[in-house]
Amino acid sequence: MFVSDVRASPAVAPSRGRGRPRIEARAEASILHADLDSFYASVEQRDDPRLRGRPVIVGGGVVLAASYEAKAFGVRTPMNGARARRLCPDAIVVPPRMSAYSEASKAVFEVFRDTTPIVEGISIDEAFLDVGGLRRIAGPPLDIAQRLRARVRDEVGLPISVGIARTKFLAKVASAVAKPDGLRLVPPTAELDFLHPLPVERLWGVGEVTARTLHEHGVTRIGQLADLGEGALRGFLGPAAARHLFALSMARDPRRVETGRRRRSIGAQRALGRRSRPADEIEAYLHGLTDRLGRRLRTADRVCRTVVLRMRFDDFSRATRSRTLAEATDHTDTLLLAARLLLAEAMPMIQERGLTLIGLALTNLDDADAVQLTLPLEPRADNTLDATLDDLRRRFGSAAVTRAALINRGEGLSVPLLPD
Repeated sequence: MFVSDVRASPAVAPSRGRGRPRIEARAEASILHADLDSFYASVEQRDDPRLRGRPVIVGGGVVLAASYEAKAFGVRTPMNGARARRLCPDAIVVPPRMSAYSEASKAVFEVFRDTTPIVEGISIDEAFLDVGGLRRIAGPPLDIAQRLRARVRDEVGLPISVGIARTKFLAKVASAVAKPDGLRLVPPTAELDFLHPLPVERLWGVGEVTARTLHEHGVTRIGQLADLGEGALRGFLGPAAARHLFALSMARDPRRVETGRRRRSIGAQRALGRRSRPADEIEAYLHGLTDRLGRRLRTADRVCRTVVLRMRFDDFSRATRSRTLAEATDHTDTLLLAARLLLAEAMPMIQERGLTLIGLALTNLDDADAVQLTLPLEPRADNTLDATLDDLRRRFGSAAVTRAALINRGEGLSVPLLPD
């Protein structure tokens, strides 16, 4: 494979008629998208040799992850566990070990940051890496990617797929095409040849609804979408979606790999199954989600303005309700009051349609030290109930202190995440 030996960093030129600089496309494929393969299942197979080469499902009621041996039978995430076992009767079902996945993620990210200082974590098992400035000291991007894959395999014991391209979008598509445990370089001269034969579902922003609309208009491949042009797409997708998808179909994506970017929102959810739940039990789960998110806010020194309740019903439809607070806060009781009001408003709909999943999200986040202080002008106190509970859970585990309403119900799975 050929890698152009030209300047890798995006050039910046003044835009015509505007004061903002315009980001030029880089000349070399030097953005890596590194994605661990079937992460949870791979960790289980790494730690238990008896699972290697066999179909593995992580999770019971819902499939949290499946090995490629299980995926070959049609098992997917987040499929119902009973359906997954019907598809793959010989699958070995193992309970999730979140602490093991968190430790494995930290080890992999150490390899990423030892490869290049420009790392943008997307989730605990994938990241973008910019290696454009490393040619003189580390060689071309292809060599860097090969060494990275070998180090993750040797030092962490996990398979990883890597895509290399000029843009983040193409690099991510390339890593997906390379799976499992593969490497794919998209040279600048072959970008459209690589991209256009792929299904439109590969484009960011094409979900089930948009894909159905495109299929109804005879568009199933990215090349067909590009041939239509932005103007024709605007007629049935709308101006924003048409502009976005046409740009991607022509391999245009000027975004840089960004480090130190903070989350705009945080969330947690709990699957409830399909049996009917009384109102007090649903509210108890909401309390647990609020406790978890409040703890994450304070740990990250963030505050939030908007509380969002997310619901999935028995007919698989979804709904959200939100409330914006008068001022930003990280106070659990304030967040809980807003969440309970949203739940009370939604309860008639829940009773009519049945609730299978409840989630909570905190948005409009800001740094805690950016908050306008009220009189008396004091920073966050460290002797509050929230601070005491946070300290106990940090020292003895999240289950050390729990609400009475959650006894024998548990807080649910806490999925490992990148720092907030």
